[in-house]
Amino acid sequence: MKFLYKLGAALFIVVGSLSSAQSQIGNGECNRQCLEGFVDRYLDAVIDNNPNAVALAEIVRFTENGQQLAIGDGLWNTLKSKGDYRLFVADVPAGQIAFIGTIQEDHANPDLGTGALLALRLRIENDEISEIEHFVARSTDAWERVSAFGSPRAAFSEVIPQRERMSRSDLIATANMYFTGMQQNDGKMDYPFSDDCDRFENGMHSTNSPTPAGQTRPDPATASNYSREWTCAEQFESGLLHFVHRIRDRRFVAVDQERGVVFSIVFFDHPGGDTRNFTAANGRDITAGPTQPWTWYIAEVFKIENSEIAEIEALLERVPYGMNSGWSTWEAGMSDRAQDVTM
Repeated sequence: MKFLYKLGAALFIVVGSLSSAQSQIGNGECNRQCLEGFVDRYLDAVIDNNPNAVALAEIVRFTENGQQLAIGDGLWNTLKSKGDYRLFVADVPAGQIAFIGTIQEDHANPDLGTGALLALRLRIENDEISEIEHFVARSTDAWERVSAFGSPRAAFSEVIPQRERMSRSDLIATANMYFTGMQQNDGKMDYPFSDDCDRFENGMHSTNSPTPAGQTRPDPATASNYSREWTCAEQFESGLLHFVHRIRDRRFVAVDQERGVVFSIVFFDHPGGDTRNFTAANGRDITAGPTQPWTWYIAEVFKIENSEIAEIEALLERVPYGMNSGWSTWEAGMSDRAQDVTM
């Protein structure tokens, strides 16, 4: 009870000073191995539903799928085991670690588990966890696809030569060009994609997919909807993504300069109505996109080399329209400006 009382009192303090909390930088003493170790110790504690098994700060804040919860609630009640797919983005200077992995939750049959995907962010300060953010995508189909990979694509762990590393701000600016380019999608911007850029969403290949046997590859000049068979650049240059009306609460939560990887958590809004009507890049009038208000909650990871996006890994789930992350003010949550929340 003493712990819960302190947690309840601390939540008011953290919420009231969110902007100052976001401006603090980690002490830099926790290296990559240390940060990744915190993820494993934390998840082991969640599996055991034992907050005392991991070092938590006295003032700690925890959200799951945008909802502020008490430690011990939510996934703490249901996590059964960790999976083999583990993508880490370690931000050593900021004391932040972000993670996408497969997990299993409880099942009606105690000998089985229900597969899900987890995006996790931890802030480490003074060798303790001070912020915890869960995004759980409960799709067994997505879990099966990602589990089949076994491990993340090699590019996400490849080290960039020292002389070729980009600054933190340039990495974020490049990743943000992806969101801005999609939101303004008129096919006329300078899109920062490498020639072999590839994207996977919930384990599904969403670019460069093979054309099914007996079919013809869709032509960007005549198609009414973008195709998974197109390259990253072709999809954006078509202007057929314009129905993504607003990309907001663009939080860049971990930046790994050594590997050129940026981890972001954002929302894609599709308001429906007249926003479904737009002009494609070649001047054709198009109607496309969801017919009802729709928001995607997305954790998106970018591999960036030589100022070009080479690999994209995304975890996404539909959520109530206009939902907030629980880490931004309402104004920031509805804004499309980039937020480096670690600085």
